[in-house]
Amino acid sequence: MKKVITTMLLGLTLAISGCATQTATLKPTTKTLPTYENSENFFVFGIGQEKTINAVEICGGADKIAKVESFLSAPNILLTLVTIGIYSPRTSKVYCG
Repeated sequence: MKKVITTMLLGLTLAISGCATQTATLKPTTKTLPTYENSENFFVFGIGQEKTINAVEICGGADKIAKVESFLSAPNILLTLVTIGIYSPRTSKVYCG
């Protein structure tokens, strides 16, 4: 019984601590603060949903985009687990060069 509980706790710990990040680096930048940052709201694990961010409009031209990032951080994962996937936030950032 202890082995089963230990295995379940280890699995839950790994699930909570995991993060997923997608980054598109278009040109090198030394900026550490994003020009745009927003938490996007998704529901039911975000299945079949999408959000569009116009980085060209945010940076004032396609040649000024340095990096675009979308990630699932630890707080985002925690909110998803607490709401059993009903609410699934995801954070997006745009860096202009």
